[in-house]
Amino acid sequence: MTSPGFEKPTDPARSALMRRVRQTGTKAEDEVAAILRQSGLRFRRNVKSLPGSPDFANKTNQWAIFVHGCFWHRHEGCPRTTTPTRNRDFWLAKFAANVNRDTIKARLLRAMGFKVLTIWECETRNPSNVRRRLQRLR
Repeated sequence: MTSPGFEKPTDPARSALMRRVRQTGTKAEDEVAAILRQSGLRFRRNVKSLPGSPDFANKTNQWAIFVHGCFWHRHEGCPRTTTPTRNRDFWLAKFAANVNRDTIKARLLRAMGFKVLTIWECETRNPSNVRRRLQRLR
């Protein structure tokens, strides 16, 4: 049994895996980019001048898209939304901060008059559903 406040060290293999997780240019983002191009929607990627640096945005037509990983951003009801058993308190706090930050950034964009759309990583498996959701931006 460990003493209170002491967490087991993280497994080096797990640490190496987590370091390889990309923040931009993910497969899900590339799939959404391809669908946007096919739909004729013009966009910029990772727009740093907007709150939350949306993955895709069009300032002229005032829309922004976030492509969220189900694990990191806690897609409710998705089987990919697991919680590591080691350092559980750390992970729960991290996930809560991610969700809170996502909510704040989307709220700020909406206050600026933007339509905000969140596309989940698991949704990119079905391009026709993504295309249908993108119709809201027109």
